[in-house]
Amino acid sequence: MVARCYSGAINGVDASAVEIEVSSSKGTSSFAIVGLPDTAVKEAKDRVSTALRNSGFRSKDEYSVTVNLAPADVRKEGPIYDLPIAVALLKATQRLRTEELSEYALVGELSLSGGVRRVRGIIPIVVEMRRIGRRAVLVPEENAEEASVVSGIDVIPVRTLVEAVKYLSGELEIEPHSTDLASLVAADEGHGDDFADVKGQESLRKAVEVAVAGGHNLLMIGSPGSGKTMIARRIPSILPPMSVEEALEVSKIHSVAGREKGGGMFVTSRPFRAPHHTVSSIGLLGGGTKPVPGEVSLAHRGVLFLDEFAEFPRPALEVLRQPLEDGHVSVSRAAAALDFPSRFMLVAAMNPCPCGYYNHPDIACTCQPGQVQKYLNRISGPLLDRIDIQIEVVPVPFKDISKMEKGETSAAIRKRVIAARNIQNERYKCCDGIHSNSNMTQDMLDKYCRLNPDCLRILKTSMERLNLSARAYNRILKVARTIADLDASENIETWHLSEAINYRSLDRETWGIK
Repeated sequence: MVARCYSGAINGVDASAVEIEVSSSKGTSSFAIVGLPDTAVKEAKDRVSTALRNSGFRSKDEYSVTVNLAPADVRKEGPIYDLPIAVALLKATQRLRTEELSEYALVGELSLSGGVRRVRGIIPIVVEMRRIGRRAVLVPEENAEEASVVSGIDVIPVRTLVEAVKYLSGELEIEPHSTDLASLVAADEGHGDDFADVKGQESLRKAVEVAVAGGHNLLMIGSPGSGKTMIARRIPSILPPMSVEEALEVSKIHSVAGREKGGGMFVTSRPFRAPHHTVSSIGLLGGGTKPVPGEVSLAHRGVLFLDEFAEFPRPALEVLRQPLEDGHVSVSRAAAALDFPSRFMLVAAMNPCPCGYYNHPDIACTCQPGQVQKYLNRISGPLLDRIDIQIEVVPVPFKDISKMEKGETSAAIRKRVIAARNIQNERYKCCDGIHSNSNMTQDMLDKYCRLNPDCLRILKTSMERLNLSARAYNRILKVARTIADLDASENIETWHLSEAINYRSLDRETWGIK
């Protein structure tokens, strides 16, 4: 007899349907799994056989069992097929009484005692099962909260193989797990330390607000103790809320990577990733023998913070070019080529020299001129060109540090950021894939960043006097458009443009970065 059910195979951050066919016949005891399984899938025969015996599903007869995982040309990886193989085997040997097994999808690893363990990548699998029209999907109880963010399909949590069998045979009723993702996203009010605790640094605070409002990449360069890291760590408190679609998109990535918040929860607030400067290129970009998303993908729709920017390995920094430009990462291997989404806001902080005190107003720099230049040149020109806002951070004077009163709160800043983002959402509502000013194409720049004669004169003079690169032109326009949005201005005025030009003080011609 042949029994069928469904599961899924992870492909990047998406999943493809896998039909599980189990054929059994009485005779010599054997158990074979075909369909391009990896080692973990091949070992399922031992886990499944032991779990069946320990769950009370013993048989006096011996069976020759063949398990086919179709399509046969897609590699199957991991222990997620244990539960569907076990259930289909019971159906094939007539120990499970149900006529509708093919209408169900099942996902889960089995323990030797018959328990159902959590797996990673549950969200894209449930999305795929909904697409192909399965009635319900049986998932480990630990994955139920995460899987239930996908609407339009019943998510049935099971703790053991026995529970799954009883549910399918109609002996046990299990209420589908449901979660209102929209209400959870709407309830997000930001998180992290408050900007009210920051003393001084008004210009840097404004630069951060502009960067977040327009999704612009930001580089802060200044001496140790000037507040770069402290302010960067407060950025999550002013990030705008995600939409439901964005939350599901980000949750899929974290589900595949096995790094869900709370050990199994979905993501409802924008990610903030801060890898150590010893991270490898694969750690940043993603990949490996079994490719998984890297830090740039885990920061999708959020912030990637690189502290001590110049201390990162040069090859690791250079791999950032593609995701910063294209919003996705292509990982090519012999078996397959995968795409991981990676549209994030880059925030970087670095010292101006090895000792950290170049251009410091009070402390003398001990570096040789050649050392300063060599240190700055660790950041290549092409990478720097992809950073819209480049600002020099000066130390906070004592009179500002000693102030007792609090500064402006994160809630007040976030309110302005959300208002600016709402303007951009309305502006780009008909533009697929464009959500903020930082993503504008050349046609959009021509349409939404028109300059009056005074602005054109200021921009021409500034580019000549400050030796700004031609590539800085578009960056200045994008930032000026965001400053105008924060000011609720339809047009870019001279003061908006002047502020945007000031945020290019670290352009490579000015600092000699090559």
